[in-house]
Amino acid sequence: MSNTSDSYQSQNTKSAIRAYLGGSFDPVHQGHLQMAMTVYQSLLPIAQQQQRELYVSLLPNARSPFKEDSTDPKHRLAMLKLATQQSPLYINELELWQAPPVYTIDSVQTLRTRYPHDSLIFVMGMDSARSLEHWKNGLQLTDYVSLWVFDRQENFDSDIDIDIKIDKNVSKTELHHSLTSQLPKLLQPLTIDSITELLAANPQSLTNSFCVKNSHQGHIYIDPRPVTAISSTHIRQQLYQQLPQAPQSLNITHSTDMQIASLQPINDIIGNTAPNSLAKWLNPAVYQYIIAHQLYSAAQFR
Repeated sequence: MSNTSDSYQSQNTKSAIRAYLGGSFDPVHQGHLQMAMTVYQSLLPIAQQQQRELYVSLLPNARSPFKEDSTDPKHRLAMLKLATQQSPLYINELELWQAPPVYTIDSVQTLRTRYPHDSLIFVMGMDSARSLEHWKNGLQLTDYVSLWVFDRQENFDSDIDIDIKIDKNVSKTELHHSLTSQLPKLLQPLTIDSITELLAANPQSLTNSFCVKNSHQGHIYIDPRPVTAISSTHIRQQLYQQLPQAPQSLNITHSTDMQIASLQPINDIIGNTAPNSLAKWLNPAVYQYIIAHQLYSAAQFR
Protein backbone atom coordinates (compact mmCIF):
# COMPACT_ATOMS: atom_id res chain seq x y z
CA MET A 1 0.00 0.00 0.00
CA SER A 2 1.25 3.47 -0.79
CA ASN A 3 1.78 5.85 2.12
CA THR A 4 -0.86 8.31 0.96
CA SER A 5 -1.79 10.99 3.48
CA ASP A 6 -5.26 10.68 4.94
CA SER A 7 -5.77 14.44 4.53
CA TYR A 8 -8.71 14.36 2.15
CA GLN A 9 -12.45 14.22 2.56
CA SER A 10 -14.18 10.88 2.57
CA GLN A 11 -16.01 9.92 -0.64
CA ASN A 12 -18.48 8.02 1.53
CA THR A 13 -21.61 9.88 2.56
CA LYS A 14 -21.13 8.55 6.09
CA SER A 15 -18.57 10.07 8.41
CA ALA A 16 -15.15 8.43 8.43
CA ILE A 17 -13.21 7.09 11.40
CA ARG A 18 -9.78 8.69 11.74
CA ALA A 19 -7.22 7.66 14.38
CA TYR A 20 -3.84 9.34 14.88
CA LEU A 21 -0.73 8.18 16.72
CA GLY A 22 1.56 11.16 17.24
CA GLY A 23 5.25 11.18 18.06
CA SER A 24 8.72 12.09 16.90
CA PHE A 25 9.31 8.58 15.44
CA ASP A 26 13.04 9.13 15.85
CA PRO A 27 13.37 6.39 14.72
CA VAL A 28 10.04 4.68 14.10
CA HIS A 29 10.07 1.26 15.78
CA GLN A 30 7.93 -1.83 16.18
CA GLY A 31 6.28 -0.49 19.34
CA HIS A 32 4.79 2.39 17.32
CA LEU A 33 3.61 0.01 14.61
CA GLN A 34 2.15 -2.48 17.10
CA MET A 35 0.05 0.25 18.73
CA ALA A 36 -1.17 1.62 15.39
CA MET A 37 -1.97 -1.83 14.00
CA THR A 38 -3.83 -2.81 17.18
CA VAL A 39 -6.01 0.27 16.71
CA TYR A 40 -6.53 -0.52 13.01
CA GLN A 41 -7.42 -4.18 13.62
CA SER A 42 -9.81 -3.23 16.41
CA LEU A 43 -11.59 -0.52 14.41
CA LEU A 44 -11.76 -2.33 11.06
CA PRO A 45 -14.70 -4.66 11.85
CA ILE A 46 -16.61 -1.73 13.37
CA ALA A 47 -15.93 0.45 10.31
CA GLN A 48 -17.02 -2.38 7.99
CA GLN A 49 -20.19 -3.01 9.97
CA GLN A 50 -21.05 0.69 9.97
CA GLN A 51 -19.94 1.06 6.32
CA ARG A 52 -17.53 3.85 7.19
CA GLU A 53 -14.07 4.55 5.84
CA LEU A 54 -11.17 4.00 8.21
CA TYR A 55 -7.86 5.86 8.33
CA VAL A 56 -5.24 5.06 10.98
CA SER A 57 -2.32 7.46 10.62
CA LEU A 58 1.07 8.11 12.13
CA LEU A 59 1.40 11.83 12.88
CA PRO A 60 5.10 12.76 13.07
CA ASN A 61 5.85 16.05 14.78
CA ALA A 62 8.33 18.73 13.74
CA ARG A 63 10.04 18.56 17.11
CA SER A 64 8.61 17.70 20.49
CA PRO A 65 8.34 20.70 22.87
CA PHE A 66 9.99 18.41 25.44
CA LYS A 67 13.09 17.64 23.31
CA GLU A 68 16.07 19.80 22.45
CA ASP A 69 16.58 18.44 18.96
CA SER A 70 15.56 15.67 16.63
CA THR A 71 16.60 14.06 13.37
CA ASP A 72 15.88 15.94 10.15
CA PRO A 73 12.18 15.56 9.25
CA LYS A 74 13.05 14.26 5.78
CA HIS A 75 14.87 11.28 7.32
CA ARG A 76 12.10 10.53 9.83
CA LEU A 77 9.51 10.69 7.03
CA ALA A 78 11.58 8.40 4.82
CA MET A 79 11.88 5.85 7.64
CA LEU A 80 8.13 6.04 8.30
CA LYS A 81 7.41 5.32 4.63
CA LEU A 82 9.72 2.29 4.69
CA ALA A 83 8.19 0.97 7.92
CA THR A 84 4.58 1.27 6.72
CA GLN A 85 4.85 0.40 3.04
CA GLN A 86 3.44 -3.11 3.55
CA SER A 87 0.75 -2.01 6.00
CA PRO A 88 -2.68 -0.32 5.86
CA LEU A 89 -1.35 2.62 7.89
CA TYR A 90 -1.18 6.18 6.61
CA ILE A 91 1.25 9.01 7.35
CA ASN A 92 -0.12 12.47 8.02
CA GLU A 93 2.41 15.31 7.57
CA LEU A 94 0.29 17.98 9.27
CA GLU A 95 2.90 18.77 11.94
CA LEU A 96 6.09 17.65 10.24
CA TRP A 97 6.97 20.77 8.26
CA GLN A 98 5.76 23.38 10.73
CA ALA A 99 8.22 25.52 12.67
CA PRO A 100 8.61 23.98 16.14
CA PRO A 101 7.34 23.83 18.73
CA VAL A 102 4.05 22.43 17.47
CA TYR A 103 1.47 21.59 20.12
CA THR A 104 -1.01 18.72 20.01
CA ILE A 105 -3.92 20.96 20.97
CA ASP A 106 -3.34 23.04 17.83
CA SER A 107 -3.21 19.92 15.68
CA VAL A 108 -6.45 18.43 17.01
CA GLN A 109 -8.19 21.77 16.50
CA THR A 110 -6.99 21.77 12.88
CA LEU A 111 -8.13 18.17 12.39
CA ARG A 112 -11.56 18.88 13.88
CA THR A 113 -11.93 21.90 11.58
CA ARG A 114 -10.84 19.82 8.59
CA TYR A 115 -13.09 16.87 9.43
CA PRO A 116 -16.08 18.32 11.33
CA HIS A 117 -18.30 15.25 10.84
CA ASP A 118 -15.76 12.44 11.31
CA SER A 119 -14.95 10.44 14.42
CA LEU A 120 -11.47 11.57 15.47
CA ILE A 121 -9.31 9.55 17.86
CA PHE A 122 -5.92 10.48 19.25
CA VAL A 123 -3.84 7.48 20.38
CA MET A 124 -1.29 7.65 23.20
CA GLY A 125 0.35 5.62 25.95
CA MET A 126 -0.65 5.90 29.59
CA ASP A 127 2.71 7.56 30.28
CA SER A 128 1.60 10.46 28.05
CA ALA A 129 -1.98 10.48 29.35
CA ARG A 130 -0.75 10.81 32.95
CA SER A 131 1.16 13.96 31.98
CA LEU A 132 -1.59 15.76 30.03
CA GLU A 133 -1.85 18.42 32.72
CA HIS A 134 1.65 19.51 31.72
CA TRP A 135 0.86 19.76 27.99
CA LYS A 136 -0.32 23.02 26.51
CA ASN A 137 -4.10 22.88 27.12
CA GLY A 138 -3.71 19.12 27.41
CA LEU A 139 -6.93 18.66 29.38
CA GLN A 140 -8.83 20.29 26.51
CA LEU A 141 -7.90 17.64 23.93
CA THR A 142 -11.21 15.89 24.56
CA ASP A 143 -13.05 19.02 23.40
CA TYR A 144 -11.98 18.06 19.89
CA VAL A 145 -11.10 14.35 19.79
CA SER A 146 -11.58 11.16 21.74
CA LEU A 147 -8.54 9.47 23.31
CA TRP A 148 -7.40 5.85 23.03
CA VAL A 149 -4.92 5.18 25.83
CA PHE A 150 -2.65 2.12 25.97
CA ASP A 151 -1.32 0.74 29.23
CA ARG A 152 2.36 0.92 28.27
CA GLN A 153 4.60 -1.33 30.36
CA GLU A 154 8.05 0.07 31.14
CA ASN A 155 10.17 -2.92 30.16
CA PHE A 156 12.38 -2.01 27.24
CA ASP A 157 14.43 -5.20 27.15
CA SER A 158 11.47 -7.53 26.75
CA ASP A 159 9.88 -8.60 23.49
CA ILE A 160 7.02 -6.55 22.15
CA ASP A 161 3.78 -8.01 23.42
CA ILE A 162 0.27 -6.76 22.87
CA ASP A 163 -1.43 -9.88 24.20
CA ILE A 164 -3.83 -9.43 27.09
CA LYS A 165 -2.02 -10.25 30.32
CA ILE A 166 -4.48 -9.72 33.11
CA ASP A 167 -4.27 -11.25 36.56
CA LYS A 168 -7.15 -13.71 36.73
CA ASN A 169 -7.76 -12.61 40.31
CA VAL A 170 -8.40 -9.02 39.18
CA SER A 171 -11.85 -8.30 37.79
CA LYS A 172 -12.36 -6.13 34.71
CA THR A 173 -14.01 -3.54 36.91
CA GLU A 174 -11.03 -3.41 39.24
CA LEU A 175 -8.62 -3.21 36.33
CA HIS A 176 -10.62 -0.41 34.70
CA HIS A 177 -10.70 1.50 37.98
CA SER A 178 -6.96 1.02 38.49
CA LEU A 179 -6.13 2.32 35.02
CA THR A 180 -8.65 5.17 35.16
CA SER A 181 -7.17 6.40 38.43
CA GLN A 182 -3.91 7.12 36.60
CA LEU A 183 -5.55 9.80 34.45
CA PRO A 184 -5.77 13.45 35.54
CA LYS A 185 -8.85 13.75 37.78
CA LEU A 186 -10.71 16.06 35.39
CA LEU A 187 -10.53 13.41 32.65
CA GLN A 188 -11.49 10.36 34.70
CA PRO A 189 -15.28 10.82 34.25
CA LEU A 190 -14.82 10.65 30.47
CA THR A 191 -13.70 7.01 30.39
CA ILE A 192 -15.87 4.43 28.65
CA ASP A 193 -15.80 0.62 28.54
CA SER A 194 -15.79 -0.25 24.84
CA ILE A 195 -14.29 0.87 21.57
CA THR A 196 -17.74 1.21 20.05
CA GLU A 197 -18.63 3.80 22.68
CA LEU A 198 -15.52 5.71 21.64
CA LEU A 199 -17.23 6.40 18.31
CA ALA A 200 -20.64 7.24 19.77
CA ALA A 201 -20.32 11.04 19.79
CA ASN A 202 -21.49 12.52 16.50
CA PRO A 203 -19.70 15.79 15.70
CA GLN A 204 -21.87 18.78 14.93
CA SER A 205 -21.42 21.30 12.13
CA LEU A 206 -19.06 24.13 12.95
CA THR A 207 -20.81 27.24 14.20
CA ASN A 208 -17.72 29.43 14.19
CA SER A 209 -13.95 29.17 14.06
CA PHE A 210 -13.64 29.53 17.83
CA CYS A 211 -15.94 26.66 18.78
CA VAL A 212 -14.84 23.39 17.24
CA LYS A 213 -16.27 20.74 19.53
CA ASN A 214 -18.20 17.52 19.35
CA SER A 215 -21.88 17.59 20.20
CA HIS A 216 -20.90 15.31 23.06
CA GLN A 217 -17.76 15.53 25.18
CA GLY A 218 -14.96 13.40 23.77
CA HIS A 219 -14.55 9.95 25.31
CA ILE A 220 -11.50 8.12 26.66
CA TYR A 221 -10.99 4.40 26.07
CA ILE A 222 -8.23 2.75 28.11
CA ASP A 223 -7.02 -0.36 26.32
CA PRO A 224 -6.19 -3.01 28.98
CA ARG A 225 -3.78 -4.82 26.67
CA PRO A 226 -0.32 -3.82 27.94
CA VAL A 227 2.11 -2.69 25.24
CA THR A 228 5.83 -2.69 25.94
CA ALA A 229 7.09 0.88 26.17
CA ILE A 230 9.95 0.68 23.70
CA SER A 231 11.90 3.92 23.84
CA SER A 232 13.27 5.61 20.72
CA THR A 233 15.84 7.20 23.03
CA HIS A 234 17.08 3.75 24.09
CA ILE A 235 17.21 2.59 20.49
CA ARG A 236 19.31 5.64 19.54
CA GLN A 237 21.63 4.84 22.43
CA GLN A 238 21.93 1.23 21.28
CA LEU A 239 22.80 2.36 17.78
CA TYR A 240 25.29 4.93 19.03
CA GLN A 241 27.01 2.41 21.31
CA GLN A 242 27.64 0.10 18.36
CA LEU A 243 29.76 2.75 16.68
CA PRO A 244 33.40 3.36 17.62
CA GLN A 245 34.50 6.89 18.49
CA ALA A 246 36.99 7.59 15.75
CA PRO A 247 40.12 9.61 16.64
CA GLN A 248 39.94 13.25 15.59
CA SER A 249 42.97 12.71 13.33
CA LEU A 250 40.98 10.38 11.08
CA ASN A 251 39.29 11.95 8.10
CA ILE A 252 35.50 11.91 7.75
CA THR A 253 35.44 9.27 5.00
CA HIS A 254 37.58 6.82 6.93
CA SER A 255 35.59 7.44 10.11
CA THR A 256 32.29 6.79 8.36
CA ASP A 257 33.62 3.58 6.77
CA MET A 258 34.65 2.33 10.22
CA GLN A 259 31.24 3.08 11.66
CA ILE A 260 29.31 1.35 8.89
CA ALA A 261 31.62 -1.68 9.07
CA SER A 262 31.04 -1.95 12.82
CA LEU A 263 27.25 -2.25 12.53
CA GLN A 264 25.48 -5.60 12.64
CA PRO A 265 25.08 -6.98 9.09
CA ILE A 266 21.62 -6.38 7.67
CA ASN A 267 21.17 -10.14 6.99
CA ASP A 268 21.72 -10.81 10.70
CA ILE A 269 19.15 -8.17 11.56
CA ILE A 270 16.61 -9.70 9.16
CA GLY A 271 17.31 -13.16 10.56
CA ASN A 272 17.41 -11.91 14.16
CA THR A 273 20.65 -13.86 14.69
CA ALA A 274 22.99 -11.11 15.85
CA PRO A 275 23.71 -10.66 19.57
CA ASN A 276 21.47 -8.02 21.16
CA SER A 277 19.75 -7.73 17.79
CA LEU A 278 17.73 -4.64 16.98
CA ALA A 279 15.45 -6.80 14.83
CA LYS A 280 12.69 -6.91 17.44
CA TRP A 281 12.65 -3.10 17.53
CA LEU A 282 13.40 -1.91 13.99
CA ASN A 283 12.03 -2.75 10.57
CA PRO A 284 15.00 -4.11 8.53
CA ALA A 285 14.49 -1.49 5.80
CA VAL A 286 14.56 1.24 8.46
CA TYR A 287 17.76 -0.20 9.93
CA GLN A 288 19.36 -0.29 6.49
CA TYR A 289 18.33 3.34 5.93
CA ILE A 290 19.96 4.31 9.23
CA ILE A 291 23.19 2.63 8.14
CA ALA A 292 23.15 4.24 4.69
CA HIS A 293 22.66 7.75 6.12
CA GLN A 294 24.86 7.32 9.23
CA LEU A 295 22.02 8.38 11.51
CA TYR A 296 22.41 8.22 15.30
CA SER A 297 26.16 7.90 14.94
CA ALA A 298 29.24 9.94 15.74
CA ALA A 299 29.45 10.97 12.08
CA GLN A 300 26.08 12.69 12.42
CA PHE A 301 27.47 15.12 14.98
CA ARG A 302 30.89 15.90 13.44
